Amino acid sequence: MLRSSLVLLLLVFSVSASAESFDYNYLSLGYGTIEIDNTSADGDGLLLGGSFALNDEFHVFAGYQDAGLDFGIDFNALNVGIGYHMGLSPTVDLVAGVSYQYVEIDAGGFGNADDDGFGLGLGLRFAATEEVELNAGVSYIDLGNSGDDTAYSLGGLYSFTDAFALGLSGSWADDISSYMLTGRVYFGR
Repeated sequence: MLRSSLVLLLLVFSVSASAESFDYNYLSLGYGTIEIDNTSADGDGLLLGGSFALNDEFHVFAGYQDAGLDFGIDFNALNVGIGYHMGLSPTVDLVAGVSYQYVEIDAGGFGNADDDGFGLGLGLRFAATEEVELNAGVSYIDLGNSGDDTAYSLGGLYSFTDAFALGLSGSWADDISSYMLTGRVYFGR
């Protein structure tokens, strides 16, 4: 149970990548809640992430997550990866990424576990208006000994200025749901 929870928690806090009209140069800070099905070990946590455009098609991204769950369980995760983005239309971009994943869970008196592996992600970004961006995606995480899982996500961002946006998102895997409020600062516009 402890090892399979690593995969599920990592999916909950996966960093979404952000094309010509969509900026891939940003830093983000988020706060989210986690609901684990069939247990009472729910909680909340922080996410720090970012992305940097290498050229018109590729970007690198990274994220760090720290969550505190009920019963004194602590969860930490780090991911680093490279993404590809291309415009399907003037308002829709396809985004794909591959990443290295590291997770650690400390269950206090029940033990500790850590593992690493890889992640794959595929998503769409839609510019509904000049201020509103909607996104949807699917991500797959494989942590070797700890197992693998797939999560689906939906979200949106509202840009208050060219440099600042706030967003809400949700992520759903087999046994975990999460909801996040994120602030994003762009530095490439």
